[in-house]
Amino acid sequence: MAVYTELSRPLFEELADDYAFGRINNIVGIPEGSVNSNYLLETARGKFLLRIDEEKNEGEVRREIDLLGFLRKHSFPCPQPVQDRKGRFYRDYGQKCLSLYKYHEGRSLSVNRLKPSHLQTIGHTLGELHVLGRIYKKGVDNRFSFERIVDLYQRVRLRLPNYFRKIQRTLDDEIEYLTRYLESKLPKGVIHGDIFPDNLLFRGERLTAVLDFEAACRGKFIFDIATAVNALCFIDGAYSLDRFRDLLSGYESVRTLSLAEWDAFPNELRYSSLRFTITRLHDFFLRPVSNGHRVNKDFNEFFERLRILRREHEGGMESLLMAMATGYDYRKYQKVKAGER
Repeated sequence: MAVYTELSRPLFEELADDYAFGRINNIVGIPEGSVNSNYLLETARGKFLLRIDEEKNEGEVRREIDLLGFLRKHSFPCPQPVQDRKGRFYRDYGQKCLSLYKYHEGRSLSVNRLKPSHLQTIGHTLGELHVLGRIYKKGVDNRFSFERIVDLYQRVRLRLPNYFRKIQRTLDDEIEYLTRYLESKLPKGVIHGDIFPDNLLFRGERLTAVLDFEAACRGKFIFDIATAVNALCFIDGAYSLDRFRDLLSGYESVRTLSLAEWDAFPNELRYSSLRFTITRLHDFFLRPVSNGHRVNKDFNEFFERLRILRREHEGGMESLLMAMATGYDYRKYQKVKAGER
């Protein structure tokens, strides 16, 4: 979340009327995040989040809202779009889409504050999303497929300064490796694509909401899990085996990973690290945003994970690989439907 587009007071008053909010008591721009503009509205009817999509077109926004509606019908804890008096879930604002969502109570926890119970709950919830994701039949385009990330990198590569040469060589080599070894024929469905601590709200031990479906799409379930591992199980410069086990035990209480997914896990961890390294480099070097409004996320966070996954640095990778190689249970595998793809 962030604020790239400034909104006028008359617009807020118009929205208050269109959505029957009554009096707007307070408007707060939300600075966190790096993609969209977001505001918190405190009204006579309660709190609401206002979002302006800075990158998605109308079709993409419509598909995201449709997905959220589907998930809400199945009691999944995700954002709830709000309709105005005319039944609209979004409107045009300067060739961008403006939408409102009900406010979720709860708070995000830093990685350091996540307990085993939190990680198990996150894994369980992610498993529920993937089970639902198998039955959602409408297409949701993957904006961060490997092919698109490679294309993004080729554009970013031209803008990298000379002192990035060593980093560039590593990224070049990683793309060549993944081009040969990344597996595409794995179970797919709706994935979140961005399971980070700041997208998860808790009240005590209870997960109240999974936020930010900006990157949600049809993709590989194992990529979604790998992203969650990279975001939640990496602490103090190393992967935590205990955190990995907690997250995966929660996930497999809902959905069992196939043998092919376990085999692909290490490469998906590498791809997830590559994806966030490149998109963060892109945001820094290519997004035309003034420094006063820019929200930069450090690409080094995921580049360092990538170097550990490539075994260029110590960092808990060996114990993680051993857990992936030995934690597989053939009795569970028999329960996986053969046609789950």
